[in-house]
Parts: sequence; structure tokens; C-alpha cells
Amino acid sequence: MNSMTPFRPETTATERLCLDVRDLKVHFAPRKTFRKKVQSVVKAVDGVSLKVPDGQTLAVVGESGCGKSTLGRAILRVNEPTGGEINYRPRQGEWIDLAKLGERELARYRLDLRMIFQDPFTALNPRQTVLEAIGQPLFAHGVDRTEVRDRVADIMAKVGLRPEYMSRYPHAFSGGERQRIVIARALVVRPHVVVADEAVAALDVSVRAQTLNLLQDLQEEFRLTYLFISHDLSVVRHISSHVAVMYVGRLIEYGLTEAVFTRPRHPYTSALMASIPISSPELRRTRVRQQLQGEVADPANPPSGCHFHPRCPFATDLCRSRTPEIADTPAGGTVACHHWGELDLKGISR
Repeated sequence: MNSMTPFRPETTATERLCLDVRDLKVHFAPRKTFRKKVQSVVKAVDGVSLKVPDGQTLAVVGESGCGKSTLGRAILRVNEPTGGEINYRPRQGEWIDLAKLGERELARYRLDLRMIFQDPFTALNPRQTVLEAIGQPLFAHGVDRTEVRDRVADIMAKVGLRPEYMSRYPHAFSGGERQRIVIARALVVRPHVVVADEAVAALDVSVRAQTLNLLQDLQEEFRLTYLFISHDLSVVRHISSHVAVMYVGRLIEYGLTEAVFTRPRHPYTSALMASIPISSPELRRTRVRQQLQGEVADPANPPSGCHFHPRCPFATDLCRSRTPEIADTPAGGTVACHHWGELDLKGISR
């Protein structure tokens, strides 16, 4: 397999896919800075391929600046892809490449594909009532106002909000309640795929746990598929079935959540696992931490070869000169590392 082979994680025969992303690219054009210099092309997403099983949760993890949010937005066509395919299979229907659709054709799939934004304080228009905020996608698609009120009342009850509060404005609600409003707005149209971009990052710990449980309950009730974007690995382990690790626009490891957490194959993944807080004092004393040195590389000027090599303790001349090929791991995942078979990397046990 050569270095240009798409990153294509395998799935079992029993898994039905709803998304099959192939060689997706999102490159932002050069622009002049205030110093009149022209920046390089920013390769925010650079040849990402992944498969998302229907009705399950794929978590996309990595440090800030790795391209996670851009990937999620590109799949929903919020950010326009530069190249590649975004193959989507509706609950009832055949595969369609969303990347090739014009705005008019894409409109019919907008209700299937929804997004939960990170900050509930900026995601809601302070001048709109809860009814207007949650019902906005229904109004946009010509649903009768009486039906909108009924559907908003129903979804508010499901997310733990009192329907009689739909005439209030966002300032009357707490942060956790506002996030429930944002979730209700995404789910009121009964979508198929939900991209949750740091959906609980802005919430207090107690409210975060409630929101995660809510998302899981709603997933089971509505048969939702989640693309869960997060930097919080303890949350990811709780909610996801599969994990994809990104670094500087590329996917470098994919697998079942427990396999990735307990036996990471890429040095970057292992370093991320080492950053997870451990509550047990005894385990903390015996834990060997692999500290990450340096900062995430600039996607406008990434390092040659493996983008992670300037921070990797195992890097060789091969890593500096050649992009690693995609390899299958014994646990059924995939990894992009020249030396993964020689390394004994530490993960996190239960």
C-alpha cells in the first residue's frame, strides 16, 4: 500500500455505514497579512478518509488546531471541501456524494444532517424566543406554525425543558439549559447524523454528565449517528464506540474505542492517553507519563514526512523524509506510523 492510499478503516460485515468519507480536503487559499506578506495555503483537512457506522458514535480527537472542527463542518458542507468525497446513505435511500451537490440539491438533505455547536451562549440569538430558536429549521422548511409549536413542545420535554418556557428568551436560562435548547434545535427535525462539536466543553462537570447521558438516551430513541468532536478524552471514552485521532489535518489512528485507549499504536495517541487525569493515587504513582514537547505544527507550513516527527521521541530519518503508509492493526484498526510494529506504547486500563 503506498502513501497515497486513502485512510479507510475496516468495518465488520454486520455494521451498516451511513457516512463514507474519502480523501477529503479542505484547503484555505493564501491571503495577505497586515505586513503585506502572502501566507501559504492552509491545509486544515488534508486527505482524510473515514467510515461512520450507522447508529453509533465516532469520536474525532486531537489537540486544538488539528482540523477536527473543520472536518465536521466540511462533512455538513458548512465549510466547502476542496476535494474528495462525502458519501452519505440516508435511512431510506441510496448512497449520494454530498460534496458534488449544488445548494438546491443539498437542501433536501439538510434536515438529515445537523450540528450541535460548542458554546450555548453564542449559538443562540438573544433576540429569538426558545420557540423561534428551536423551530427555526422547521420554519425554514415551511412547516405550519401550529405544528412547529407541537414539535418544539415535544422535543423540549424530551431534553428536559418545560414546554411552557418556549416564549422565554435565552438569557433566562442557565448554561446547561441553553445547551439543551441547542440540542433540541438540532433534533427537532429528526435528523440521521449529528455532528457534535465540543458539545459539552463549555459546561460544568455535573451538567456535562447530564448532557452526555441525555445525548446517549436520545441516540437510542431516535437512532442517531454521532460524529463527536472533542479534546476531552475522558468524555470520548464514555460516549464513543470508535475513535479517530487527527494531527495537523491528517488521520493518524482509528479503531474501536477500548482498543485505542488500552493499546494505542501511534506515539501521538499514546501521549494523548497519558494526559487523561486519573483519580486513583496509587495508579497515578505507577503511571509513566509521556510528555508532549513543542506545539502543534502550522498547517500552512507542516513538517515534511510524518507531521508529528518534530515532537515524537521515536522519530528517525525515515519519519522526517517520508509520509507513513496506512497499516492495519491486529485489533482491526488502522495507524499511520512507520514504526508502530516496533513500539510498545502505553494506554489507559479500566
